[in-house]
Amino acid sequence: MVDICVCVGSSCHMRGSYQVIKTFTELIKAEGLEGEVALKASFCMGRCMSGISVSVGDEPIEHVGFVNAQEVFYTQVLPIVKRLSSGAQPDCLAE
Repeated sequence: MVDICVCVGSSCHMRGSYQVIKTFTELIKAEGLEGEVALKASFCMGRCMSGISVSVGDEPIEHVGFVNAQEVFYTQVLPIVKRLSSGAQPDCLAE
């Protein structure tokens, strides 16, 4: 199981992290990944200046916003999920 963590701390919340979670939830379902990934909310990940903080396993994804969430999912998140899906994954990245 691969963890996808989205920060819901105050800065990320104000930038639209809940919309990112909604978009990722829809895309995970559309891609049939419900049994392979766990989408989790996380408090501050310490990267407040780089957009909404997201991590896949222990790999941070930067410059995520609610307007580009679908693009980020397909170009950055999904390739990492596919690469990591065969091994054990750490919990959400936190600094």
